[in-house]
Amino acid sequence: MAVEIREVGVAELGEFRRAEAVGFHHEPSATEADIEHLAALLTRPGELLGAFDGGRCVATYHSFPHEVTAPGGAFVPSNAVSRVTVTPTHRRRGLLTRMITEDLRVARERGEILASLIAAEYPIYGRFGFGPAAWLADYRVDLPRAGATSRWSVPEEGTLAHVDPERVMAEGPALHDRMRALRHGVVTRPLPWWRRLAGLYRPSDERWTTPVHLLYTADDGTVEGLATYRSNGKWEGSRPAATLTVQDLIATTPAAERALWRHLCSIDWAVAVETGGRAPDDTLPHWLGDPRAAVVRTYYDSLWLRPLDVPRLLESRAYPAEADLVLDVHDPQGLTPGRFLLQATPDGASCTPTTRTADLTLDVGALATLWIGDDSAHRLSATARLTPHTPDALTRADLLFPTPRRPWCPDIF
Repeated sequence: MAVEIREVGVAELGEFRRAEAVGFHHEPSATEADIEHLAALLTRPGELLGAFDGGRCVATYHSFPHEVTAPGGAFVPSNAVSRVTVTPTHRRRGLLTRMITEDLRVARERGEILASLIAAEYPIYGRFGFGPAAWLADYRVDLPRAGATSRWSVPEEGTLAHVDPERVMAEGPALHDRMRALRHGVVTRPLPWWRRLAGLYRPSDERWTTPVHLLYTADDGTVEGLATYRSNGKWEGSRPAATLTVQDLIATTPAAERALWRHLCSIDWAVAVETGGRAPDDTLPHWLGDPRAAVVRTYYDSLWLRPLDVPRLLESRAYPAEADLVLDVHDPQGLTPGRFLLQATPDGASCTPTTRTADLTLDVGALATLWIGDDSAHRLSATARLTPHTPDALTRADLLFPTPRRPWCPDIF
């Protein structure tokens, strides 16, 4: 019997989640709470696709609408791809190719500018036009070594308070919306995501420790920061040796971010803080008396992007300089290929099809990397991800696409 790819019905959500768990090596079970959480994430028909061999789901795929913040603060509509698995017994049969190819085509017709995903494995998604766009650094801070500095010990500003899950739900989404306007690479968070962070939904396949939530409020009453962490409560040789694991820390001001980290790095009985996924240029190490106390445990590509509409994508971001650039864009799926003239200024940009001689040739994955600002044209050329055709093409590109900070996508979606 041929494997059938189709939309997953409500009665099949448990089977879908079981197949997803098998693909990700999790406990292959689904509680009523797990199914309710999955159902709450769905916002439009056709979001969940499954490959069915008889009545058994053997591949999973989820796509849904969200937004990615562009350099300059614009919110760009994107087709987010998630929950991609293929059961080991059905690998190498083209199931992912069938699902993702059709999904990207439909997303392009629907008007999304980008597709986005968090890549579990690096080699998979380049052939579908995705490129690595934002990287994460996961630090472990050795607290006895971290020390304090005069900068760290500046007078306290605002107020820190422990809050309950209901307060997280009340304050968190609006705070995050303000934060994502300030940092490119950040993506939207649906309300079910917040329920999980707050501890109101507990996945059945995860070991559970109740989270602690910290809210930072400025002197004028504005909520400017929120952190969630867990402690392992460890003791060694009758001495406390707890490690704090940060699940999330967002802030809209440097004062809020500094105050949250200062508190986390000074909690009694804790000997280490694991920060979770931070931007590679995060400022935390520089607040420590010894920045080397913050050791990078892992450094990895997280957010991958795939242009679906090149002109609208290039017009969506801000540019720090004025220049023209002709880009010859190759697309393995044929969704948005062509030669385009980008005319950019600090006041705005236009991008139109052109027959002019190309300054740069690149595929859509490399264009995504260049667009988000995490790699320079010179580096992309040195690694053979783009080809210059005019003497100053790389210099002009690097005038247009740099960003003051590296992009950051703290979320797994």
